[in-house]
Amino acid sequence: MKKEQSHINDDLLVKYLLGEATAEEQAEVLAWVEESDSNRKYFNDFKLIWDNSKKLAAASTIDENAAWQRFQQRVIAEKPATKTIPLGRRINWMRVAAILVLMIGGVWMARYMVWGTNTQLMAGNEVKVETLPDGTIVTLNKGAVLKYNSRMSGNTRDVILEGEAFFDVTPDKNKPFIITADDAKIKVVGTSFNVKTTDEKTEVIVETGVVEVSKKKNSVTLNPNEKATVLQSSAVPVKEAVDDVLYNYYRTKELVCNNTPLWRLVDVLNDAYNVNIEIADARLKDMEITTTFKNQDLDGVLEVISRTLNVRVEKNGKNIVLR
Repeated sequence: MKKEQSHINDDLLVKYLLGEATAEEQAEVLAWVEESDSNRKYFNDFKLIWDNSKKLAAASTIDENAAWQRFQQRVIAEKPATKTIPLGRRINWMRVAAILVLMIGGVWMARYMVWGTNTQLMAGNEVKVETLPDGTIVTLNKGAVLKYNSRMSGNTRDVILEGEAFFDVTPDKNKPFIITADDAKIKVVGTSFNVKTTDEKTEVIVETGVVEVSKKKNSVTLNPNEKATVLQSSAVPVKEAVDDVLYNYYRTKELVCNNTPLWRLVDVLNDAYNVNIEIADARLKDMEITTTFKNQDLDGVLEVISRTLNVRVEKNGKNIVLR
């Protein structure tokens, strides 16, 4: 099973970068960074912004002591009856806060202009279609989450995917589009493809163009009608041909079966209808079915399967058995 990705308080990262973290807090930050590639990337991006912001702040004309005094005066004016409590080294945090507030219209606005803001798209209970800042069109399946920077600045266009989505990427040879999906990375220039992540694996299926899928130092190159599977338990992506278009069901609202084995159709039905269908008789798993289901409810699909393959359907809520 995939280890649940942990989160860290940005305040702790700031404290670490200021050199004011305790030994225990330093160990916590370093352990978090080592947990995953996405954590390490977040920390490196955070540090890059921090370092560049310090350079901008050093070049500014703001007087730190004067800024702190003005900040204190504002607080006292708003709360004249508040008792003053000595804060020791915590005073540094308040000084930092005061300076950042006063710089928001200048130096920190420059940070926004350069780096933009982090954006998160969530599909919820419905399939969602969105256009990214670079023109790339993304179709998010139910429950999927996509994270990216609003400016997509730098030499690459980086996004993070949780769940399943179809990408129609705007071509840009000088600025590759890179998707981080769990511990796999998908790199493209301009192409269309589907990405699906689960607790056990990440699957990438290419429709047009060329896609590079990698995990750590191992990678494979995919052409149209090819798929790469990246297992949690393996460091090597596995490449194979794709012989159906069932993965497209959430985009096309169709289930197209062409000599499709029953086990394959059942896998898709479990995802599409959020149920748990099991094939009780192993001899049924490889039985093939050829048909197309268009906007059909689950009961209608099961009825066709039952008649076509002479299969008995037993239902108990979301648990369904085929015999």
